[in-house]
Amino acid sequence: MNSLEQEFLNKIEKHKGIIFKISKMYMSEKDDRDDLFQEITYQIWKAYPHFKGQSEFSTWLYRIALNTAIIFLKTEKKRSFISNEDFSRYKIIQDEYDDEKEEKLVQMYEAIRKLNSIDKAFIFYYLEDFSGKQIAEQMGISEGNARVRMNRAKNKLKDILNSNKS
Repeated sequence: MNSLEQEFLNKIEKHKGIIFKISKMYMSEKDDRDDLFQEITYQIWKAYPHFKGQSEFSTWLYRIALNTAIIFLKTEKKRSFISNEDFSRYKIIQDEYDDEKEEKLVQMYEAIRKLNSIDKAFIFYYLEDFSGKQIAEQMGISEGNARVRMNRAKNKLKDILNSNKS
């Protein structure tokens, strides 16, 4: 294995949580999430030789991962939504999380999946605590537009979560 490959593998290992979160936000089924995770990793590997270090690796990775997820979602012929009976397959180890916290997390991801691709990206950046300026740079829009679109995405998510409670 050459040094470029080893460097890439180390960076992917360090940042795989980002790829996992994006995969989970965009795809409901485990197989689809695994496919998206693999596709994102592949796209990052293809682009890696061109990474110049002008930004943080994680920032560069976010952009590629989100763009790949949006394209991947558009190419999917059918989208499946996870049923309540299937949630038990995706439960995280009981010792680490309490049931109430886990149920809220499941509801949040289910609601996020109902958003359009762009709104999902804004919610992801929000959950990752990006500033308005950082979001604007990532999305290629003005900072003001980023804030407006972020608020709209958050309001859509709140509406979905509230409608699920009814």
